[in-house]
Amino acid sequence: MNNTIKKVSAYILISLVLLTTTVAVLEIWGIHLFDIKAIFWRLMQSLLVIFCSSAVLLFIFAVILKEKKEE
Repeated sequence: MNNTIKKVSAYILISLVLLTTTVAVLEIWGIHLFDIKAIFWRLMQSLLVIFCSSAVLLFIFAVILKEKKEE
């Protein structure tokens, strides 16, 4: 039972992180006039958001979804 609760909560957290990341990237790439400097800045912001969300997902997988090795 405890393992099931951990897995369900981990998947809920993962879906929230992915949803937040998607909304953040879409907000960064809103409709604006296109110039090279702005496109580069939006690209860097998007990469930073994706990097941070992947770090959170890695933490969730490493801590919450870690399977115990049975000997």
